[in-house]
Amino acid sequence: MPKNQKTKYSSASAAISEKIRLVEDFPEKGVVFEDLTPVLADADTFHTVVRALSEACQELGADVIGGLDARGFLLGSAVAYDLGLGILAIRKKGKLPPPVHSEEYNLEYGSAALEIPANQWDLTGQRVVLVDDVLATGGTLVAATRLLENIGAKVTGYVVVLEVDGLGGREALDGAPLVVINQDK
Repeated sequence: MPKNQKTKYSSASAAISEKIRLVEDFPEKGVVFEDLTPVLADADTFHTVVRALSEACQELGADVIGGLDARGFLLGSAVAYDLGLGILAIRKKGKLPPPVHSEEYNLEYGSAALEIPANQWDLTGQRVVLVDDVLATGGTLVAATRLLENIGAKVTGYVVVLEVDGLGGREALDGAPLVVINQDK
């Protein structure tokens, strides 16, 4: 991340750091879960975060916002509305009626898949910015990218609220443009 991004989003980052709830030993012992629920529940903080996400998506040249199941729907929808763009809900397998476009990806213990409607709209040539709450391993964002690129869309970057260090997510994105709003960790 370029140093200017840390400064550019510092007010949003500070607002997130003030409202985020840290839960020790969840979902398992030794893990500190960063709960964004209080960030989303506070109107001023939510607005500040959405504006920062929107600015980043605009700079990445978004024609369409891709929101990842499930918290990415909340954030991505607000960003799309703010920018006057459409929102593409990228769902977990089995949540949409057929026909769908699907992309499988590996998890630590098994596999999963993401889907979008096959007849929603033609995304050929559309620039999509993917929005999610947290970047951890990067597997979901990488699978969403493959899914969209397989149908002719161009993923121009990723915008997330938080990044969990040490899980390889940034590396999995292979140098693609990434904006992380909360840098106050």
